[in-house]
Amino acid sequence: MRLQEQDHDVFRVLSAERRRQREGVELIPSENYVSEAVLDAMGSIFTNKYSEGYPGRRYYGGNENVDDVERLAQDRAKRLFGVPHANVQPYSGSPANLAVYVATCQSGETIMGQNLPDGGHLTHGWKVSVTGTYYRSVPYHVKPDGYIDVDEVGRLAREHKPKLIWCGATAYVRELPFEKIAAVADAVGAFFAADIAHVAGLVLAGVHTSPVPYAHIVTTTTHKTLRGPRGAMILVTEKGLQRDPDLAEKIDRAIFPGLQGGPHDHTTAGIAVALGEAMQSGFKDYGRQIVANAKTLAHGLIERGFTLVTGGTDNHMMLIDLTPGGPGRGVFLQEALDRVGITVNKNTIPGEPSSAFYPSGIRLGTPAATTRGMRQPEMERIAAWIALVADAIKDYQLPTDQPSRGAVLRDFRRAIQENRHLEAVRADVREFCLKFPVAGT
Repeated sequence: MRLQEQDHDVFRVLSAERRRQREGVELIPSENYVSEAVLDAMGSIFTNKYSEGYPGRRYYGGNENVDDVERLAQDRAKRLFGVPHANVQPYSGSPANLAVYVATCQSGETIMGQNLPDGGHLTHGWKVSVTGTYYRSVPYHVKPDGYIDVDEVGRLAREHKPKLIWCGATAYVRELPFEKIAAVADAVGAFFAADIAHVAGLVLAGVHTSPVPYAHIVTTTTHKTLRGPRGAMILVTEKGLQRDPDLAEKIDRAIFPGLQGGPHDHTTAGIAVALGEAMQSGFKDYGRQIVANAKTLAHGLIERGFTLVTGGTDNHMMLIDLTPGGPGRGVFLQEALDRVGITVNKNTIPGEPSSAFYPSGIRLGTPAATTRGMRQPEMERIAAWIALVADAIKDYQLPTDQPSRGAVLRDFRRAIQENRHLEAVRADVREFCLKFPVAGT
């Protein structure tokens, strides 16, 4: 029995989500749309199987087909990225990164990563993450211009002698300085791990430097710019094996049995499909178009008076700094854009004057819009809509006294629902989006 007949409640929610995705512009830079083929693999009968272990070394029987699809995903990852070893079993980026710690560090040893409010990732040693409590985290920062302070990385590394240094980010709009940070790691004898979750697809397209010649270990999610299912991979490079010939085995043991049980075989199949798509010639064109769209959108926003962190972008994302209108305004613009069908996320900016709950920035990017076939003219139109929405809410400010914030936000949310100008923009966005299909909807 199919879902529509079996469970009306779940079917109703899925239908609403299909409609939301069709009728809105997805600008969250960590999101994308998978192909029909990836959806088929994710919804396949591989969902039924349990496969603890690795190909040829399983703890369960009946895994000959799972072995084939996992080997296929591994081989495609190794060929695409030019590495000797790939583990495709991590459930997502966070356990993939944790496995790197388990494979290279002992609890309490010093690690370094980019500070979270400066655009880094939670799993690179932020204080509320297990990576910042089980290990001694020494974060590095960006300079006032928004670029990573490589001089500070070197100074901190020489002072603290970390066991592991990360380079990678969740909200960094410029090219990641893999070679420079690798030189720091080599100088102090640290393992160097590159987290390319956001830029993996751009690396394969040749529009972002590859970390493979410089890093010992590379981690990545398989969605975002790679346009696959929500999973992850850990890649061990030739440099990594030269540093430690057992590194690949240590990574594999860290994933299983160290951190995970049976892999999600349907996700492995989806990863294999996505990597096969990345091998096609059109994928490089796609990656180039993501960056071209991001630069056009950034230019359009700047022309309309927005302040962008670093003044632009090298990759797929940008950060709008809303502090010229007052601190903590990210939540207002995010929710007002949601009202018209443009999805972004509120985000901290370097030197954040407010908090992570009420940040002063907006993070947005172009992978999903590019997948739908949107190009530079559409980015110009989106920039104009964002400016219209921002102007419509310019008088709203985040109160400095916390108790009054709830009342102000309730009034704001009621006002944007009743705003006729925003309703008109919503109609325009809906009509615009329906011209650009979304796979699976």
